[in-house]
Amino acid sequence: MVLDALSGSTPFALSVNGVSKQYDSGFRLDDITFDLPAGYIMGLIGPNGAGKSTLIKLILNMVRRDAGGIEVLGLDNIADEERVKEQLGVVFDSGYFVEVWTVNKVEQAMRGLYATWNHRRFEQYCKRFGLDRRKKVKELSRGMLMKLMLAVALSHDARLLILDEPTSGLDVLSRDELMDILHEYIEDGEHTVLFSTHITSDLESAADFITYITHGRLYFTGPKDEFLDAFRVVKGGLADLDETLRAKAVGIHRYETGFDALLRVEDVKALAGDRRPQLLVEPAGIDDIIRLTNVRKGNAR
Repeated sequence: MVLDALSGSTPFALSVNGVSKQYDSGFRLDDITFDLPAGYIMGLIGPNGAGKSTLIKLILNMVRRDAGGIEVLGLDNIADEERVKEQLGVVFDSGYFVEVWTVNKVEQAMRGLYATWNHRRFEQYCKRFGLDRRKKVKELSRGMLMKLMLAVALSHDARLLILDEPTSGLDVLSRDELMDILHEYIEDGEHTVLFSTHITSDLESAADFITYITHGRLYFTGPKDEFLDAFRVVKGGLADLDETLRAKAVGIHRYETGFDALLRVEDVKALAGDRRPQLLVEPAGIDDIIRLTNVRKGNAR
């Protein structure tokens, strides 16, 4: 299915083309381009301060871009903002409802904003999530607040669901439940998820695509398996860390007795040809790639 998406047979739910944003602080999100095909989950990853939340705010037109274009479901996110937002569901890492509202009041407020609001569906999600409709927003736990935002997003048939660090602070059972919900959500091929998170274990099993941003720049965008298959972690003693390995490494973390180095697969094969049986080669996880692409090659710790 991913191959079909890349071949162009699947429409894009989100297209970001050459988007840039400069802040007075000096931070710049620079020339970000990627496409998210409909019917898939994309993980948006990067270290803290990389620009993930800025990108989401640009997609939602909460801040104005300096350059580039963004299309959501084939519509310009600025020129067609109202039509776009009718089809978007958003879950942030903190609530955006009035704290003294009850869950019932949240529905009353939200259903007036969406022509496609489905009361029965909202009631079903409240029951599924264990949401007490009489409770006030300020009385909800972190996990229950996330579920309320999700119930709202899913009750007006949002075709693109954008989640910005929704699992931060949630226990593993709540995170697993969310992953199950997201998989159900995209099953029909018409609903899509952009999921920004620093808890990369959530993406190892859930994401079809990865977009990786670091220092405000795009490092990778494409299928998750392609991202993981492109790298290996090489481990060895300090005596093994010679100039050849340093030159080939994308990033190196040194410690008292040895090192971890991130290498591209083709460079690992070249090292194997040099007959280095003392080196340990392991698959690279998402955390490994983020960690080792954000260190200097010769760092001590």
